[in-house]
Amino acid sequence: MFENILNSFISTLFYSRQRQWKRYTGEPEAVQADEFRFLVMRGALTRYGRQYGLYAGINYDEFARRLPLTTYAELHPYIQRMQVGEKDVLWPGQVRYYAQSSGTTSTRSKYIPVPDEMLDDNHFRGGKDMILTYLSHYPDSKFLLGKALKLGGTTRRDRQKNIIIGDLSGIMIDRLPFWAQFRSVPSEEISLLPDWTEKIDRIKREVTHEDVRALVGIPTWFLKLITGILESTGQKNLAEIWPNLEVFFHGGISFTPYRAQFDRLIGKPDMRYMEIYNASEGFFAMQNEPESRDLLLMLDYRIFYEFIPMKDFRGVHSTRVLPLEQVQTGEDYALVISSASGLWRYIVGDTVRFTSVRPYKLLITGRTKHFLNIVGEEVMVHNTDRALEQVAARHGVHSVDYTVSAVPPQPGAPGYHEWLVEFDRPPEDVAAFARDLDDALRALNSDYDIKRTKNISLAPLRLHIARPGLFDRWMAARNKLGGQHKVPRLSADRKYLEELLRMNGET
Repeated sequence: MFENILNSFISTLFYSRQRQWKRYTGEPEAVQADEFRFLVMRGALTRYGRQYGLYAGINYDEFARRLPLTTYAELHPYIQRMQVGEKDVLWPGQVRYYAQSSGTTSTRSKYIPVPDEMLDDNHFRGGKDMILTYLSHYPDSKFLLGKALKLGGTTRRDRQKNIIIGDLSGIMIDRLPFWAQFRSVPSEEISLLPDWTEKIDRIKREVTHEDVRALVGIPTWFLKLITGILESTGQKNLAEIWPNLEVFFHGGISFTPYRAQFDRLIGKPDMRYMEIYNASEGFFAMQNEPESRDLLLMLDYRIFYEFIPMKDFRGVHSTRVLPLEQVQTGEDYALVISSASGLWRYIVGDTVRFTSVRPYKLLITGRTKHFLNIVGEEVMVHNTDRALEQVAARHGVHSVDYTVSAVPPQPGAPGYHEWLVEFDRPPEDVAAFARDLDDALRALNSDYDIKRTKNISLAPLRLHIARPGLFDRWMAARNKLGGQHKVPRLSADRKYLEELLRMNGET
């Protein structure tokens, strides 16, 4: 009875929202125009808006001429003013919540303002749409009758400034309505624990006997939790613990290298996976078709989008910036947003590639700072993820984590890419694995293949095997274990790899 009432209520919500989604295909530019008008109207009321001559009714061309491209460095002084209580700086009013970024590419954390409009009309709307989309494809689903296991970060209150700082997931947990808290585990007390090791240990004890039907979080941290749960219970897979488990909503990093491990650890042939594209800066896109990896760009989430072609990317000095209607499929772009977080023409740091423009659907291809291009090979994260997935499956192993850097060419010697990979168990033939990995990367990336031809520009990649738990120990040493923190995949700066190699006993 309850199940029928619940499904009927959800169906009503979905059909109402579905009518709005039809505009994503029929008139996407008009949807973005609505968001643009809202944002500039609100931005005109801020100190930042007045500084750059922003006014209600401004057109896009004038907006792009007046407002500069920004990164966190440019907006940091304004955010500091907001954190000490100054109003109407980047967004109208006073902002209480600040999402602390993972800080993958910087030792200094970033604090992204999260006004109420951004929480309600972006982050929470994204969660609701995620559920509605899933249920539209699986109307007989019963996952709402059980519990959702959410693995997120923590928050802390700065009493001196009267603000709350933490991972975005922790902020959302802090603001969840009581009925949503009732349907999720672990408890708020455990969810917000700052010590990651203690949190994992207490989650294992609390959730084992719950009726968990959905998982929500970052794949790498869920792998560690699942492994711990199986070790503590002695079970072979999660199906023996949670027979009603049916879906994993995941985001934060590419799922490609981890899919095979989840299939094995969960042990349910009919397990479903749905990807979302969200970050501290906003909820951007979601997988709206179960059989397609493409992500639907969400156009009415209080974000106005712009894109910089990566071939023209010069950071804040980039001169070629395109609105949504000018993007093309098959080209990599740096993502630029203006949003209700008070981020104006902000370079997020992600790169995307559109696969469709009616509707606008995309794939995440990497980071503006996370690619390797020492001799023009232009290797992106989606190349390395896919190559590692293919070769690991061929050798019957699973990757746990990895990072890649490069050694530039020297006089008389070609450069090469240098990999450090942690496996669940090492390949039997490491040299053969490295050769296959190099071949797979050549097959996936024609630029890399050309530069590898006859070893003129690039020699074969070199592979190091990480000791078990190496990446966890490294992240813990940097105070970045758990939450939304992620291991940098590709970096031309060798400092990450060299730190890890030293911890691995290599010099």
